[in-house]
Amino acid sequence: MSPLAVIFLIVFLDLLGAGILVPVFPFLVRQFQNDAMAVGLMSVAFSGAQFFATPILGVLSDRFGRRPVLLISLAGTAFGYFLFGWAGTLWLMYLSRVIDGVTGGNISTAQAYIADITPPEQRAKNFGLIGAAFGLGFIIGPALGGVLSKISLTAPAFGAGALSLVTLAATWFFLPESHPVEKRGVRITDWRQLDPLRQIGRALVRPELTLLLLAFFSANFAMAALQTNFAVYAFDTFQIGPAQIAGIFAAIGVVGVLTQGLLMRRISGVVDGRKLAVIGTAIAGAAFAGLPFIPSGPLLFIPCGFISFGMGLTGPSLTSLLSRVVSSQEQGSILGVSQSLGSLTRVLSPIAAGALYDHVSHTSPYYAGALCLWLALALVVSSWASQGRKVESASAD
Repeated sequence: MSPLAVIFLIVFLDLLGAGILVPVFPFLVRQFQNDAMAVGLMSVAFSGAQFFATPILGVLSDRFGRRPVLLISLAGTAFGYFLFGWAGTLWLMYLSRVIDGVTGGNISTAQAYIADITPPEQRAKNFGLIGAAFGLGFIIGPALGGVLSKISLTAPAFGAGALSLVTLAATWFFLPESHPVEKRGVRITDWRQLDPLRQIGRALVRPELTLLLLAFFSANFAMAALQTNFAVYAFDTFQIGPAQIAGIFAAIGVVGVLTQGLLMRRISGVVDGRKLAVIGTAIAGAAFAGLPFIPSGPLLFIPCGFISFGMGLTGPSLTSLLSRVVSSQEQGSILGVSQSLGSLTRVLSPIAAGALYDHVSHTSPYYAGALCLWLALALVVSSWASQGRKVESASAD
């Protein structure tokens, strides 16, 4: 089994495990506390823990290698799922999500692994595989969770834990280390080197990273709002039930898989990554702005499909651009910072979207999402222009 295939399997099974819990998550939580806030705080607990932990895991992977960090992450994820299934109290459920979040740095470490083994001009293509794995997990996971829920409400949690153990075994037996000792970063001598806020702050003030990281944050902020707010909007506006909403999300997943798994692998290296990011954010932004004008529920497939297509171009392109402007010693830490910012959007964006929906209008989260994506577009263009000026200046010297 090739290392790239193992990385694809790691991401796919990780997202499959998360997707398995989707159909039963609210019902498990409501055994102990019957309100929406308790369910929402579960997601906040996971994303908040991931926000703080991912940069740390990135630094550790730069220092000690990708393989040990991936193994620890997968073991922690498996333990978190099993604890969630075994939990007899609400606080243990929260603890399980925090544990999974703290050890859930396998996505950024997987991206760093790809950067290690892939030439810069081909990285967007292989980063697209991670997006395709996300899409497949998004499609298959909830369906498998629905099947397992017929056994018991806790069966999906144990199924997710078992999948994590399978992934752990595949990593142990088939994944060699990609980050040799001679390319590793400086020795960690001070705990401040592991301070996640310090890592994020230092990355954001670096000129070559600032605009790209802000673009990554802005684009993901829009997408996180859609994922959490769309079901409410579709039901309130068109009385669309869970089955139809699941179908729309499945369609989003299919478009994402085709875009990132097939199209990106054909055009990456042929079309510049910044061009793809500009095209992707423009398309997704237009689709967000157009979504409130859809006159009937079935037609929601159209803007959602274009959003998935646009983000399918944007995500791998931005990740590739970030990986290309830093050295091999920093791949884990910088990609960890980007994923940490992505986790932060999953904490802040649902709150912002909910406030806009409740207090401004039902369509306002989608106009705000369009503005976020067009801001990301402007940031990418600015980064592109800045890089061009540096090249011209270097040529003049």
